[in-house]
Amino acid sequence: MRIKQVSVFVQNQPGRLLAILEVMEKNGINLRALSISESGEFGIVRMIFPDAERGMEALREAGFTARMDWIVSAEIPDTPGGLLNNVVKPLSEAGVNLKYFYAATDAISKKTIVVLKADDLDKAEQILEGI
Repeated sequence: MRIKQVSVFVQNQPGRLLAILEVMEKNGINLRALSISESGEFGIVRMIFPDAERGMEALREAGFTARMDWIVSAEIPDTPGGLLNNVVKPLSEAGVNLKYFYAATDAISKKTIVVLKADDLDKAEQILEGI
């Protein structure tokens, strides 16, 4: 399923994630997923909110540089080879390049949620809907 993700560009220094999360708390905005990556002096904090537009607005009002992108999310089995056989292999065989992805597993439901950005979102979404 296609969903919206908000990315915030921040300096790679102590307290930046704290400031972002304080904005979310102050505005009553819940996080569904969070990923952080860094590149030297800067980092990207990627977040999924129940209401992406509201999260984006709160961050911009607080002075953060942010943007919104469409990404794909899918639920896959939490089994050995689950990521390989349900995501990576089918996308690779279809010629879809993964730009990045992150995942989390729910031990109770035995399902893994995968969030990814691909060079062809339409094709990635179509393939993953068949899982």
